[in-house]
Amino acid sequence: MSNEEIVQTLTDGGESALAEVFSEFSPRLERMVEFRLDFRLRGRVDPGDVLQEAYIEIARRITDYTSTPTVSFYVWVRQITWQTLVGVHRRHLGQKRNPNAEVQIHQRRSQNATTYSIAGMLIGNLTSPSQAAIREEMLEQLRVALDSIDETDREVLALRHFEQLSNNEVAEVLSLTKTAASNRYVRALKRLGDILKAMPDFRDHQS
Repeated sequence: MSNEEIVQTLTDGGESALAEVFSEFSPRLERMVEFRLDFRLRGRVDPGDVLQEAYIEIARRITDYTSTPTVSFYVWVRQITWQTLVGVHRRHLGQKRNPNAEVQIHQRRSQNATTYSIAGMLIGNLTSPSQAAIREEMLEQLRVALDSIDETDREVLALRHFEQLSNNEVAEVLSLTKTAASNRYVRALKRLGDILKAMPDFRDHQS
């Protein structure tokens, strides 16, 4: 269904249509929440609860979107879900309200947040005492290496490779041209491959 068809469906179908369309996007949104969730909250915060909270806000603001849809529906609901996740982090971690963390989703996120998310996904779960020590060492190596990637390239990598957004969606989120988004992804993916090849501990863990 094209975005124009989605908007028409939402306009004609009311709350039931919104619930149906939202359910189709829920797996992608849940993947985003799992990827972006602060590591300190893993196991404490259910991504499904974050989506439920986001849905309430989406339902409240849906007529604003359908009257003037400036981005695709998924990019819009992702933005609200991200804003909801920021609020969850603030409540659970005692963070002070930071307006810079609640700006439109196409603006750049915290450099460290994306780095931590990518590193955590690459390392995976190592839970025994010996594995935990290895995990922390590899995480630190990855964080340092990932910080050497251009900030926007790193965010494109996160959106494409880990959130599995399309190139067009990435361009919308980051206010890039489609060509620039594609070129940045190829460049970031190559840089990530070079980083991982230079980490023998990571290769041993994967084998």
